[in-house]
Amino acid sequence: MTIARPGYLADMPNNDPQTQLVKYLTDVHSIEEQALVQMRRAPDLVEGDFAAQFQRHVEETESQEQRVRARLDAHDASPSRLKDVAGQAGGMGMVLFARSQPDTPGKLAMHAFSYEHMEVAAYELLRIAAREAGDEATAAMAAAIADEEREMAGRIAERWDEAVEQALAAVDPDDLGDQLSTYLADVHALEGQSKKLLEKGSEMDLPEGLRAALTEHLEETEGHLERIERRLDERGAAPSALKDAALRLGALNWGVFFAAQPDTPAKLAGFAYAVENLEVAAYELLLRVARRAGDAETVSLAESILSEEKGAAEAVAAQWPVSVSVA
Repeated sequence: MTIARPGYLADMPNNDPQTQLVKYLTDVHSIEEQALVQMRRAPDLVEGDFAAQFQRHVEETESQEQRVRARLDAHDASPSRLKDVAGQAGGMGMVLFARSQPDTPGKLAMHAFSYEHMEVAAYELLRIAAREAGDEATAAMAAAIADEEREMAGRIAERWDEAVEQALAAVDPDDLGDQLSTYLADVHALEGQSKKLLEKGSEMDLPEGLRAALTEHLEETEGHLERIERRLDERGAAPSALKDAALRLGALNWGVFFAAQPDTPAKLAGFAYAVENLEVAAYELLLRVARRAGDAETVSLAESILSEEKGAAEAVAAQWPVSVSVA
């Protein structure tokens, strides 16, 4: 379970504010291209009101793409064909992943929630870059779209119960225990990925505030892994070695990617925010599956860790201004 490479993570040849601004604009355009691929197919993967929310966001996303394109035109620039194609491919990959899972509605909700927060981060970083470049029109557009992405994330969050209901509709009540163990193994794999990414982040040249936020959460993440492993053991289950290995490798690859970029702080701050919200979504789902299975101890565990993941996301977001200014 990974999220696509953020489109706003662009190579910046220098720190000229205008050059940096155009790079951010082309990158958020590619994000919207990726979002359009996802949103146009998402309604077919779920049912009822949940599907209607994705359909509604198609129109919002089309408007967002048009507004970003207009700001590029204002700077005598155009979208990056290469980035847009990569974004579209990433969007299709997310849809295919969700479709391949036995609990498609849950996985779709989780990844869409994370993606909306990646877009929030991208537009907040764009807003900061636009203000540094003296472009208030772009800053205002970025702030407005960031709010729209937050609203969509909120609509998904309001439907966690519905996502779980649809994901487990065909599961026999006697099999809920096995499903719960699978969800625990999934969050264990996500925590392992987060740990590796945070470890790589601690080795990078970052502003002190961002480094402190990541270091503090690394300690929390190590505790999360221990608690999840203990709960799995108590349930007579174990982590998934295959999932853990795959996501750890992905995190290491991301670490190498970030370290090679000239604007590492902004890249890492935006991506870490999306990863934290991927974990938030995973624990929201785990919490509801545990309730359905009548496992009070796992409910308590999910509630406790969920609070820490939300706090970590807020701590990272607080570092966006300095992350852009040093990029």
